[in-house]
Amino acid sequence: MALRRGPLDADARARRAFARRQWARRALTLRRVLALVVAVVLLGGGAYAVWLSPWLTARSVDVEGAGQLSAADVAQAARVPVGEPLARVDLGRIRMRVQALAGVASADVTRSWPHTVRITITERQVVAVVRIGGLLRGLDDSGSVFRSFSSPPKDLPLIESTTGTSAAALAEAAKVVTSLAPDLRARVDHVSVRTVDRISLDLRDGRTVVWGSSAGSQQKAEVLALLLRQKAQRYDVSVPSRPSTRG
Repeated sequence: MALRRGPLDADARARRAFARRQWARRALTLRRVLALVVAVVLLGGGAYAVWLSPWLTARSVDVEGAGQLSAADVAQAARVPVGEPLARVDLGRIRMRVQALAGVASADVTRSWPHTVRITITERQVVAVVRIGGLLRGLDDSGSVFRSFSSPPKDLPLIESTTGTSAAALAEAAKVVTSLAPDLRARVDHVSVRTVDRISLDLRDGRTVVWGSSAGSQQKAEVLALLLRQKAQRYDVSVPSRPSTRG
């Protein structure tokens, strides 16, 4: 014979079910609170480790791209604050100090965790040599003067300028030299520059080419290649559509 459950049994079951739901909600809330606490602890510990602790400090400097310059000179100019947390090292200031070196065209500075500051430089390349104040100085393709020579390098053209030659004129002469094809550049003994549009090439065989400015240099070089087949002492390609020869 089956026993019938009374109203009291139903109420008890309801209370137990309610209690289980309450405990489940409390357990879920507790888990969420614990997860939040753990996250805060981890984030706080991580922030401390990165920004304040001695565990992730700058301890070494790695220099890449140095050839004419020494890595030691670049590192010395960089003045990396060794011992400072790597995350707090001011990469922008280091880059500015490195790029202030005369032989550096550009620099890139990055962090290499856990302890290294990496400096990658692009050096200026000499395209010609100019005599300034009795000294032979290297000139890059932008017209920047950045190194000295004891004697004129045989594989580089010499730029002859006057005392009043402007920096803009030297930059223009550098553009002219850079635009020359290797075979033509090898035939140039020196480049004479007075102003930005009064530039001429003095060839090793004694002939002279009036070039003008760097504008239209490719067309000027093509015209000159044809003109040099003619016997003359002076070739004028300053206006390449109307070239002329003399002598």
